[in-house]
Amino acid sequence: MSNEAEKLNHLRHSLAHLLAAAVLEMYPGTKNTIGPAIENGFYYDFDFVSPISDKDLPKIEKKMREMLKSWKSFESKEVKQKEALETYKDNLYKIELINEIANKKEKITFYTSGKFTDLCRGGHLENPAKEIKADAFKLDRVAGAYWRGDEKNKMLTRIYGLAFETREELDTYIAQVEEAKKRDHKKLGKELDLFTFSELVGAGLPLWTPNGTLIRDELDSFVWKLRQAVGYKRVDIPHITKKELYETSGHWDKFKDDLFRITTREGHEFAMKPMNCPHHTQIFARRQWSYREMPERYASTTKVYRDEQTGELAGLSRVRSITQDDAHVFCRNGQVKEEISKIYDIVKTFYGAFGFTLTPRLSLHDPKNMSAYLGTEEVWLKAEEELRSIVKKKGEIALEAVGEAAFYGPKIDFMAKDSLGREWQVATIMGSIERFLAILIEHLAGAFPLWLSPVQMSVMPISEAHHKFATEVYEKLKSSDIRAELNLDNESLGKKIRSFKLAKIPYAIVIGDKEVESKMLTVEKRDGTKENISVEDLLKKLKEEIKDHK
Repeated sequence: MSNEAEKLNHLRHSLAHLLAAAVLEMYPGTKNTIGPAIENGFYYDFDFVSPISDKDLPKIEKKMREMLKSWKSFESKEVKQKEALETYKDNLYKIELINEIANKKEKITFYTSGKFTDLCRGGHLENPAKEIKADAFKLDRVAGAYWRGDEKNKMLTRIYGLAFETREELDTYIAQVEEAKKRDHKKLGKELDLFTFSELVGAGLPLWTPNGTLIRDELDSFVWKLRQAVGYKRVDIPHITKKELYETSGHWDKFKDDLFRITTREGHEFAMKPMNCPHHTQIFARRQWSYREMPERYASTTKVYRDEQTGELAGLSRVRSITQDDAHVFCRNGQVKEEISKIYDIVKTFYGAFGFTLTPRLSLHDPKNMSAYLGTEEVWLKAEEELRSIVKKKGEIALEAVGEAAFYGPKIDFMAKDSLGREWQVATIMGSIERFLAILIEHLAGAFPLWLSPVQMSVMPISEAHHKFATEVYEKLKSSDIRAELNLDNESLGKKIRSFKLAKIPYAIVIGDKEVESKMLTVEKRDGTKENISVEDLLKKLKEEIKDHK
């Protein structure tokens, strides 16, 4: 951690203490538990006598600012277990922590600032009153949280806070959060009629509408064309398998708790597949291969299933049915670099089409825990060095994540920054269509590029007198494989244009007297710019834009 990051972490942790001090003074009888620094801020968990809500946060925040003026230092004190237990004799949560620390033979330390003392390992600012700007933090929201994250324990009240070094950084982050809410893929997915969930089908099992299905198919087609160009062949596999396949591959012990299991009427145990690798290996294992026939490249887009806990499901980001655009290459050792290089280029091309900035990351084995991986350390080190050389040859520098490798091998992952500056880890192409679409919808705010938009052109006659020519234009678009809609609703032009913009359709053609007479079209883009163009030139322009994935 850099010095700047460490200082910010200490600032946020100091504010967690300040929050606890304010709450305990304002709400007597409350039990404070733990309060760490987190990304973008801090939180503290409390056991309140009476419940509080978001409406109470402004007055707690005001109290924090009043108390901050007297917090001119953090004093540490090492105490014995007996003294610590006596101090917190009425707080079962702190007692549990104190005994845990003592059992580990670690130091028990108290930290005091102002009139407030807390059990803590440390990590604070030297002078909070001087180093914390009173307008650079804000209490954000109230949430429920089980003690120690265990649903068997009592539900506590968690207060989240935001904290930065300056007011400007705080305001920027708050504006980003508000923009992210507008771009929420769950909200836009409903507005654009892309997918839905049904209680009868079950949580985490998205149902795709015609619009959403079209987008999925276009994405899959794009990926397939990129793979086909470098020699991949399509295969198809079943959605279930015998238990023995995963026992042989090593996946059973690792994923057995995530599997949907099936017992046949004959007593055989099957599982819904949570990944495709073992199935693909069995296609390859169907016969003997000559080294001259290598590589064999298999690709399939298919669903896998994982028994995610209900509380962890989130829109398309975390689902139980996962559509993977999966591919595997079986090759000689000497062909590995070339094959990975091809995949690397496919990833760059695919994400580049949507304006993502990618940073490679090497997921490596943990040399201290070789028992968690297949194969010898010598083989792992050689494979990892080859991945490094590939990244270097591409002219890039990779972050290295020790211990993040799959149990069967190291990998190159990619970190993608979206239009809001948020960073996502993406797998070797989409990872899954569901998760990729969740990211893409928010990245684009639902405004898909022309080639991916369910409706690419809206044709809008101003009045009934213009219907005939509008229909002729619409038919020409359709016959040229442009996904067009003809809006003949008896509404004002203003309402039709508003509808076209809300639907985030890339283009609209407005047809009135001038267009009927001249046979020239007035085309409006969703950003509001307009141009006059002939039908022939428009079709040529649209086809080029679609071909170039713009």
